Amino acid sequence: MKALSPEFAAHVAGGVTTLAWCWKLVRRDGTVLGFTEHDRDLAFDGTTYEAAGGFTASALESTGGLNIDNLDVAGALSSARLDEGDLAAGLYDDAEVEIWRVNWADAEQRVLMRKGNLGEVSRSGNAFSAELRGLAHRLNQPVGRLYQYGCDADFGDGRCGLDAGEWTAAGTVAGASGNRDLIVEGLDGFAAGHFARGRVVFTSGANDGAAMEVKAHGEGGRIELWRAMAREVAIGDDLTVTAGCDKQFATCRAKFANGANFRGFPHMPGNDFVVAGAGD
Repeated sequence: MKALSPEFAAHVAGGVTTLAWCWKLVRRDGTVLGFTEHDRDLAFDGTTYEAAGGFTASALESTGGLNIDNLDVAGALSSARLDEGDLAAGLYDDAEVEIWRVNWADAEQRVLMRKGNLGEVSRSGNAFSAELRGLAHRLNQPVGRLYQYGCDADFGDGRCGLDAGEWTAAGTVAGASGNRDLIVEGLDGFAAGHFARGRVVFTSGANDGAAMEVKAHGEGGRIELWRAMAREVAIGDDLTVTAGCDKQFATCRAKFANGANFRGFPHMPGNDFVVAGAGD
């Protein structure tokens, strides 16, 4: 049940209404964006809702109980605030979304219809689409730890116990191909594979602040990223690279001397143990 102000309730109950949909997005980096289907900008609660052409949403379906309510949001990169690089970099993944029904003639008359999060945003040319997930989708997320061989800690977090800064090196891009294959000066002192499964963070250039996982690390400072960077990588861009961890006990003990903090179960019995007979 939605609680409407007396003025808004009277307006909705009238024969003629001036209603519009507004969407508020709060990205992972804290940036707030607003959009509306109305033909002019609307503003309330400190947010301006831009009348951006090409931003549409499918019908919203509501269900009872704990079923997840979803809708699809689609649009074109027609707004100056919708940047293709930000979409590709994943800044809109899991963004918080509020959907408002607003009297555009008096924005003080409004009601919050839905609140949730965006799923992964997909792109095709200059268009994008994303699924809006209701708050109940959080109940589908796994909670707790898995009984597995590999470590379930993130490298450098409190459970790992290592200082990631001590395992991070700074470098400068000396060559780039396809925004994915890089030659980085400053990594010559490290053996090939040291940074595989690690993380690159750009500290200058068009990708300043963006990060990507390392797929492979070869001789001569060659770095292959798992995905191409969203923006152009240029010679002279600065970055940092953190050593990679494959989550295995042997690596944790030999490479990082951190076996005491290993968060997996390296001695758990495997299939051979389960199917072995008593006399084997």
